[in-house]
Amino acid sequence: MIVNMCFGTQDLERAGQFYDAVLGEAGLARTGASERSIYYGSPGGGAGFAVTLPFDGEPATHGNGTMATIGAADRAAVDRMHEAALAGGGTCEGPPGERANGYYVAYWRDPDGNKMNAVALG
Repeated sequence: MIVNMCFGTQDLERAGQFYDAVLGEAGLARTGASERSIYYGSPGGGAGFAVTLPFDGEPATHGNGTMATIGAADRAAVDRMHEAALAGGGTCEGPPGERANGYYVAYWRDPDGNKMNAVALG
């Protein structure tokens, strides 16, 4: 079982601002932070996602084919998360909409190039 997902960043402050806005639309918030990392999860719960400066000091890179999916309460939350991602400097990888599999999904990349999506669960 996956405990959490972590993305590398070149700029922790910028990443924090980006994920505060995007993940806030899914009802997630910071659950902790250090000088190298910021952790996010459900209020009162553990961290399910983190953004961090790479431990080895090398530049952060994104994985081709790697993606994290965030569950959203409904279609409107998916729309808001996608909008927040683009407003925060992210790029569109697929606008909100219903896909062939019947799921309502939106895709984006964060300012470091990491790919995420949101799917409506309700």
